[in-house]
Amino acid sequence: MKKIPNKLQVWVDARQKYRLSDAQIQMARELGMNPRHFGKLANHRQETWKVPLPQFIESLYFKRFGKIVPDKIVSIEDSIDELERKKEPRRERKHQSQESLPAPVSEEPS
Repeated sequence: MKKIPNKLQVWVDARQKYRLSDAQIQMARELGMNPRHFGKLANHRQETWKVPLPQFIESLYFKRFGKIVPDKIVSIEDSIDELERKKEPRRERKHQSQESLPAPVSEEPS
């Protein structure tokens, strides 16, 4: 398994900690929410007037975008794989261009 970048690892941790689905995480990311602040939003047991975090994210998403769920739901792991697939041709082109360049001549002092 590939290493998850730190900026996406916080989303993976939030998904596990707050028991959110991939769709809810994607909605929160599209809304520009900060996963480090979910603790303030999720304490509906102490403050009973608060809506549970998953329903809160869904209601904000519906209010902003007018849709119940995103058109295409992509998990964080799948998005990382997609980014790697996009980077691979670039790496190959870079590697080929480096091979086509002549090797630098090293001058050794006499």
